[in-house]
Amino acid sequence: MRAVVQRVSRACVRVSDREVARIGTGLLVYLGVEQGDGEAEATWLAEKIAHLRIFPDGDHSMNRSLLETGGEILSISQFTLASRLKKGRRPSFSNAMEPREAEALYQRFNGFLEDQGPRVKTGEFGALMEVDYVNYGPVTFILEKKFG
Repeated sequence: MRAVVQRVSRACVRVSDREVARIGTGLLVYLGVEQGDGEAEATWLAEKIAHLRIFPDGDHSMNRSLLETGGEILSISQFTLASRLKKGRRPSFSNAMEPREAEALYQRFNGFLEDQGPRVKTGEFGALMEVDYVNYGPVTFILEKKFG
């Protein structure tokens, strides 16, 4: 399971010219689910993301978490994060989890995020989405977790 986490001052997602979610200051999370991923990876990532100390304190140091700032999360499923580019020029998606299972795990991941405290908004799983955001910093992290 792999997540790209961006600290944003605002973000929104549209599907077919219809806005489906919008947040102010918070985190934009792209999540890629791979074969073999499960609740252990989803739980670990959700806890890690909610508690990352990547927001500025009074001294402009990254010392505050999303939970301390009251920010929101915009969670976007992104199967391309499960791609492999080792050979050739065309990405291989053979490591991506089957869509029905991936959607269920993505939904559980979002639930685990909400269990940590922040408000979570989402795009639409499997849809062609347009994501607009302002990266605040810029600050971007890549988190990956595999158990077993």
